[in-house]
Amino acid sequence: MQTKKQMTVAMIAMLGVIALESNPAAQEKFQKLSGAQIQARFPGMELTDEAHWGEVFERNGTLTITSMGHKSVGKWRIQKNQLCLETGGEPGGGCYEVWLSGRNVELRSQASTTPMEAVLQKPALGR
Repeated sequence: MQTKKQMTVAMIAMLGVIALESNPAAQEKFQKLSGAQIQARFPGMELTDEAHWGEVFERNGTLTITSMGHKSVGKWRIQKNQLCLETGGEPGGGCYEVWLSGRNVELRSQASTTPMEAVLQKPALGR
């Protein structure tokens, strides 16, 4: 009986390890970017949820926003090691700390406890 109980406990522990290893979020180590690092990575790139919206960071500070098929234009800049977005009437304006893990980005704001999660990639065709 003891052996069966030990096997069950071992199996549950192993399943827990497998679940953590297969969960990419559990492995991600986000690092906060400095203003210089943001400036090096964002121009010419698109920040997107890969489905509903995308923001292309033009090298001249223009922000081209596509959201649910609607296009608009804003501005972006770096201020005090934060990425600042002027999005006009679109959501997402303000200044954010930028945290990066691979191509995964979290924009963290003092105004919210939940970061905005996105992917940084080369702009999709047609944007």
